[in-house]
Amino acid sequence: MTMNKLRMWNQHGTWEEATSEWESGVKEAEQLHPIKKLKRIPSMPGITQETAKNLKWKSLKWMLSKDHDGKIISHFLKHPFKYSWSILQSLASKKPIKKDDDFFLYNVRNVQEFQHLMHNEDSLLVLGFSYCHKPFECPSGRFTDACIHDPKHPVCRQCFIGKCVNALPEKKSIPLYIPTVHYISGKILDLMEKHPDKQILFLITACEMTLEMFGDFGKMANIKGIGVRLDGRICNTMKAFELSENGIKPGLTVVLDHTQQRMLELIRYRREIEDQAN
Repeated sequence: MTMNKLRMWNQHGTWEEATSEWESGVKEAEQLHPIKKLKRIPSMPGITQETAKNLKWKSLKWMLSKDHDGKIISHFLKHPFKYSWSILQSLASKKPIKKDDDFFLYNVRNVQEFQHLMHNEDSLLVLGFSYCHKPFECPSGRFTDACIHDPKHPVCRQCFIGKCVNALPEKKSIPLYIPTVHYISGKILDLMEKHPDKQILFLITACEMTLEMFGDFGKMANIKGIGVRLDGRICNTMKAFELSENGIKPGLTVVLDHTQQRMLELIRYRREIEDQAN
């Protein structure tokens, strides 16, 4: 079965029809094969004060010291002066990102500008999901870059990631499932090298700490996009972050309901652009 056949939104004439059928299937799946979910969002503090100290330099050290395959260094050395200047500017600034509720804006002023960029024919959208909000019962496993997003599978049907990928258009849109920050960084750098004529845009879920830590990387690469803040059992210390980067994440994170709707609105916007182009 191919990925194209798996994407349920392709089988419906309107967004509303596909959404209605998806939600109907969710209710059935919840009855037949309920999965473990957060009964309530835990009241966890954000980034601790100790962790927040020199966070920019901690993130830079992490990116360089854990670059085991040398991909980031290799890419940096291709344009050393350009990237050195960009990252120095970012490190010198207070905040390389702007916040709009749970949306963290990288190199765009607002959501409307991001939507405008999606209209560009040379744009390529990366839709990325941190592994930590995969269900415990995920048939592909949690700490992995795999995802079957099969609408007929009861776990996929109850998974927000599965819903998003089934709604995403195939053309000029790439879903990625993120086990580590080096994984997504490497994938984006690969796309930049493979498609130098394309403008890479991204919509990626991550803990607030990760979004804060790697704003300078986005500034350096001059990529534009939106980071979506996760809630639930988030990382708020360097120790928790390091454990998560090694696949040790016993708790679940979630995209809050109103933020899910904002993400889906952007996916719908992208789909409607592609439908009009065809």
